[in-house]
Amino acid sequence: MKRPRKPKELENQPGKYDERNTLNDLDGRSWLLLTKSFWESETSQIDKSAYSHPAPFMVKDIEKLISLFTKKRMTVLDPFVGSGTTIIAANNIGRSCIGIDLNEEYKDLYLNRSKGLDILQSSQYIVGDSNIVLDNLDMEVDYIVTSPPYHNILRNKSKGTRNNNGKNYRMSARDGIEYYSESPNDLGNLDEYANFLNAFKEIMTKAYSKLKNKKYATIIISDFTIEKKEVCVQADIVKLMQEIGFIFAGTTVLIQTVKPLYPFGYPYAYKINHHHQNLITFRKLEDE
Repeated sequence: MKRPRKPKELENQPGKYDERNTLNDLDGRSWLLLTKSFWESETSQIDKSAYSHPAPFMVKDIEKLISLFTKKRMTVLDPFVGSGTTIIAANNIGRSCIGIDLNEEYKDLYLNRSKGLDILQSSQYIVGDSNIVLDNLDMEVDYIVTSPPYHNILRNKSKGTRNNNGKNYRMSARDGIEYYSESPNDLGNLDEYANFLNAFKEIMTKAYSKLKNKKYATIIISDFTIEKKEVCVQADIVKLMQEIGFIFAGTTVLIQTVKPLYPFGYPYAYKINHHHQNLITFRKLEDE
């Protein structure tokens, strides 16, 4: 059997590329660096155009994930694509992306963000309910990366994350942010945490069926409070993904050092400040 050649775009890069590598286009050194259990979040100019979305990804962070789990010309799926960061990140490094979101306004935001970018024709932003769209998606994908709405925390009476003395910063102080949509199918509108988990599991079960065997999925989420009680959301996500059939592959802590600190419990009780996201990665590994 003839081994694949090193991609031309990597021929002049430092580090040794192993021709047996079927996962990505990275040389050994680059691969090793991305296996660290923590990353520091990286910002870029293109992130600013997504700040009107309640919870946008940073483009560079998603590029790193996609570069680790795919090769060029592979296809990524994001069933909660929001402002379209996953599509943009995938396109930046030569991958296609299928993004799905309920809110048509976020597609408009994505279209504005992607002006001037030569988005691959094979990439799509689909407005609709992922539960329905995935049923009708007649293709397989090579990687899934997404961040679901954090239950209904944007609908509570606490503050959101945007305003800092009139300046618009992604990781600035929380101050009255909008929620995602009015749709009853929106995971961000479900009153009970158990219902949120069940709805997320239903969507990810369908996403699992579209993922090629031996490929990976990454869920980006942090722990959060429900009725003033801290919940280990990561544990619940790992459990439900394993129930679907995914194999847990590990968690990378994405450190967000520029977030402000708040004295939530001071001086009476300890209350944690969340300054990281969990990049929880799974693998589909079915018997062939």
